[in-house]
Amino acid sequence: MNKTALRALLRERRALIAPESHGFARPTGQGRRAPGLSQHQVDQLLHRTLGTYHRLESGNYPNPPTSLLRDVARLFGLNEQEWVSLCRYALLQDPPGPLHPTSGKEIPGVWQEAVEGIRHIAYVSDASWDLLAHNEPFAALFPGRAVPANTMRWMLLDGREVLTNWYTAWAPLVLPQLRAALAARPEDEVLRQIEKEVLEDTEAARLYEAGDSFPHPDGDERPLLHAEFGPGWVTMCAAQPLTAPGARLIILVFHPGEKRAHPRSPMLRAL
Repeated sequence: MNKTALRALLRERRALIAPESHGFARPTGQGRRAPGLSQHQVDQLLHRTLGTYHRLESGNYPNPPTSLLRDVARLFGLNEQEWVSLCRYALLQDPPGPLHPTSGKEIPGVWQEAVEGIRHIAYVSDASWDLLAHNEPFAALFPGRAVPANTMRWMLLDGREVLTNWYTAWAPLVLPQLRAALAARPEDEVLRQIEKEVLEDTEAARLYEAGDSFPHPDGDERPLLHAEFGPGWVTMCAAQPLTAPGARLIILVFHPGEKRAHPRSPMLRAL
């Protein structure tokens, strides 16, 4: 636990909340003058035993339950990055999932302009793998420029003619990402529907039930059949917009030909 950072974050955000906004009267005589909610008022609003929030803010609550942290974060109106910071300060680890179910579903509009400025194949999908932004090289990848609405569904169910060696080079590496996303967002209706469709597909279901693990596609190289340039390989660069946990920016560096372009891509390190 990082007590100093935890105390500073919680005090700052608690001070921004007017007691009147939650039905509390501010003392007019010799009462409390500190801005924001009192620690006892936080306990009342969270339906916790008096003293619970004081223990948390003072750093005297080792390993507080994530349910308490989540309730505090929502009461204080933390954004997703502040939620991550709260969990790191209190638990020394990232949160088990997003603060709000809708998080990761939208990004600032400037991302479309940014993606258009990338010369390689590039797109941004949200936490459910629904497409949010893409550039022209991405559209050119698909026959008839039929851009898929959801990239996860396309990779697992609709794109097998484009994704060369789908059964060995794509599906075993994509399916674990679906499983991991559902673990973080079990109530996501889009992901649940994709899982349902996967389990109804004989080949995909067999691979999905094998339960293989694959953390992320960053730096991976896979074969595909480009609609305009024919057979080739794409090397993946993956990143995440900081305001949208679960969303991802994917840049695909395409090289035509039957042979791998980056069989052992070197790592970049600062000198």
